[in-house]
Amino acid sequence: MSGDEAFAVAAVAAERMADAVRPIVLSYYRGNVPTDEKADLTPVTAADRDAETRIREMIEEAFPGHGILGEEHGSVRLDAENVWVLDPIDGTKSFITGKPLFGTLIALVHRGRPVVGIIDAPALDERWVGVEGKPTTLNGAAVNVRACPKLGGAWLYATAPEMFVGSDSAAFERLRDSCRGVVYGADCYAYGLLANGTVDLVCEASTKPYDYCALVPVVRGAGGVISDWGGQPLGIGSDGRVLAAGDAAAHAAALQILAG
Repeated sequence: MSGDEAFAVAAVAAERMADAVRPIVLSYYRGNVPTDEKADLTPVTAADRDAETRIREMIEEAFPGHGILGEEHGSVRLDAENVWVLDPIDGTKSFITGKPLFGTLIALVHRGRPVVGIIDAPALDERWVGVEGKPTTLNGAAVNVRACPKLGGAWLYATAPEMFVGSDSAAFERLRDSCRGVVYGADCYAYGLLANGTVDLVCEASTKPYDYCALVPVVRGAGGVISDWGGQPLGIGSDGRVLAAGDAAAHAAALQILAG
């Protein structure tokens, strides 16, 4: 699979996957969902596992030669030209506690580059779709980032301050202190808000490929910039530190501050 037409076909398939898992996720939402702790002490629910199982079934049926990397059920064929990267519920803590800012993340990575990304927020009936070479949409309507070249006027989002450890914590504090304000706790939803033009920066660390791969086409298709903290493109092998901005000038300024 290569080229804009093939990516568009994959995006249609990704939306079907998101359609299929919405009722699975919502059937557990604000209910007595069975919850366990993984080895890293993060929570995982039956909704996470069931949703990823369904997506993987659909991928194996439609694209049997593609690779899959999922948060809950591991990886297969990671050396394939095309690899699907899945987070069935990004923001599991929000999901468990009844906050609607969780999302299903579905990405297609082609030759190491994220080219299709879905942020689906089932509880809010909102879905961002990013496809390389096309405008990002929210529920079918194109969205755009906003201009905000000065960090002093920028609203910064991050999932939680605890995700920044060691020197990353000091770097994030420098960025936070340079911005207009910081808001925590939106997980993947923050990147949708950035694509909408209501948030200016999102800075995170300690993330995994299934946390960020789907965000790349969404942010870029809305006119934004997203990279690691060194300004390099994000892919499956990135170090988990993410910086997204609606304005390229703000992104460049933020990179300088993070670098110290």
